[in-house]
Amino acid sequence: MSVTRDIARSYRAPRKVLRRRVAGPAREDRALAIVMAACVLMFVAQWPLLSRLAFEDPSVPLDMRLGGALLGWVFIAPLTLYVWAAVVHGVARLFGGRASWYEARMALFWAFLASSPLWLLNGLVAGFVGPGPGQTLVGAAALLVFLFIWGAGLWEVETGRGPAT
Repeated sequence: MSVTRDIARSYRAPRKVLRRRVAGPAREDRALAIVMAACVLMFVAQWPLLSRLAFEDPSVPLDMRLGGALLGWVFIAPLTLYVWAAVVHGVARLFGGRASWYEARMALFWAFLASSPLWLLNGLVAGFVGPGPGQTLVGAAALLVFLFIWGAGLWEVETGRGPAT
């Protein structure tokens, strides 16, 4: 199934999508591609807000803001996500989690990629509408969707329920 269809399906059946994505041998190249795609999309989601901020405060030009966001999202965030996935999986193992390290990473990385459409919307709202209830609502929805998909995926792989149908 295509990535975009899996993203849409993750909003309805996140456990099944993740179980199918981690089936078979561990593919670290696939995990890296997913986390990098998610981080690039998060970088793109920042553009409207960074443009707005550069317009409001021209003392820091847009290219400097974009350079900082690029460094943060494309180079630092993937490493941070790898560490975060390891920490959460380590805690889950203390409580009887049965996932492999790869499955635990994929649960986090896939949730990050699957929630990216809402993060892109949040970036648009932040850039074009600005601070307010709309941005708060969209940001909260994006965070809740991310936590829902990650929690469901992590539950699926850590409890070892077997292949999804």
